[in-house]
Amino acid sequence: MKDIIVYTQNECPPCKIVKMFLNEYGFSYSERNIHEDEKSRQELTDIYGSFSTPTIVVGSEVIIGFDLEKLKQVLNINE
Repeated sequence: MKDIIVYTQNECPPCKIVKMFLNEYGFSYSERNIHEDEKSRQELTDIYGSFSTPTIVVGSEVIIGFDLEKLKQVLNINE
């Protein structure tokens, strides 16, 4: 299983949906809130070139923004 990191921020409805989705399918993930943690904000912009949440990192795959179809593809979820 690949490590999953979800970059979030407060009051972000799409972030909540992504977390609910991952929980529903039984995936473990690390949440990094960019408003509460400066280091996480720096990682998001410097390493992943993203300025938006949610940004989801699955192994070497980076999904910027809310894209459940792409997330399903990366996690091999077939519905």
